Amino acid sequence: MRVALGLARRGLGRTAPNPAVGCVLVRPDLQNRVVGRGWTQPGGRPHAETEALRQAGEAAKGTHAYVTLEPCSHTGKTGPCADALIAAGVSNVTIAAVDPDPRVDGGGIEKLQKAGMDVRTGLLETDARALNAGFFSVKERGRPWVTLKTATTLDGAIATGTGVSKWITGEAARRRGHLLRAQNDAIVTGIGTVKADDPELTCRLEGLEAFSPVRVVVDPNGELPVDGKLMATADAAPLWMIVADGPEAVRARLTHAPNAEVMALPTGKDGHIAPKAILEALADVGVTRVLLEAGAGLTASFMAADMVDEIAWFRAPSTMGGDGLSALSAIGVSSPDAAPRFQQTETLFLDGDVLERYLRVRDTKDE
Repeated sequence: MRVALGLARRGLGRTAPNPAVGCVLVRPDLQNRVVGRGWTQPGGRPHAETEALRQAGEAAKGTHAYVTLEPCSHTGKTGPCADALIAAGVSNVTIAAVDPDPRVDGGGIEKLQKAGMDVRTGLLETDARALNAGFFSVKERGRPWVTLKTATTLDGAIATGTGVSKWITGEAARRRGHLLRAQNDAIVTGIGTVKADDPELTCRLEGLEAFSPVRVVVDPNGELPVDGKLMATADAAPLWMIVADGPEAVRARLTHAPNAEVMALPTGKDGHIAPKAILEALADVGVTRVLLEAGAGLTASFMAADMVDEIAWFRAPSTMGGDGLSALSAIGVSSPDAAPRFQQTETLFLDGDVLERYLRVRDTKDE
């Protein structure tokens, strides 16, 4: 199953709106020899089980299948994976996690059991859910999983007082940041960051250039520069603008079409577009994993709305003191007990810089 999870990880950022699944076929009668391996292909199909069965061919008969997510039991753009496993003569199936999609949700398991297979569930379930956190988040909460990515000094500055941010961290940290981009479906940033930095927001790791995520700019007034890097690279990676519903949306479509997809959303009483509305709109178009790479204002709005699930914090061994710009604007915390809390899950050393990952700690009642 750990091998299957490793295979599934290869699909992260490439399979939305489908989950990234891995499948391993083992022949117990041949000293547990692996005869087939597969993972969800770009675009979400073929599915992992189909790929593993194709590789195994006739050797799939009598195998024990290890699958990271319950095989689908419904017909979409491809046939049900449960039917494919049955037709191939697979004998046993071990599943890490049950599929929360209402079209499946136990239906695949039931179909396999009715065919006479021995089916087990729950093996490395926590790992499987963590790997497909975006898919589970959309199905169970109606919004994508959000990872806040920030690069700061030791004291939390993202730029000098004059706005200079290139480069706080070194090359190794920046390369790891590009890998994060490749593993997510969309990058969300704000128009302020675009105006200040003129970013490209693509993945520029060798061999992964084709896996740049959708770039999403929260731009209520439709101010995206037509001569910036985002517009210039719209053919290389999709570019979406989220604007305020109304005249701004019409103006943005006239100004930026066909280079950018324009999504118009209502504003609240404060004149801003709520993070929850942004994420729900992205979920509606198939986005499951969001990398938030934004300035202090937009980052603070997501944090204040409790829409940050994970933090990827790149930290350089330097300080700026009060001269630096903070990574986070005010979020209205009135006491230490009211501050959002995160649990550290990983530490990675990158040629002098450090990447620390944190997971949001929530009470069950908050979900």
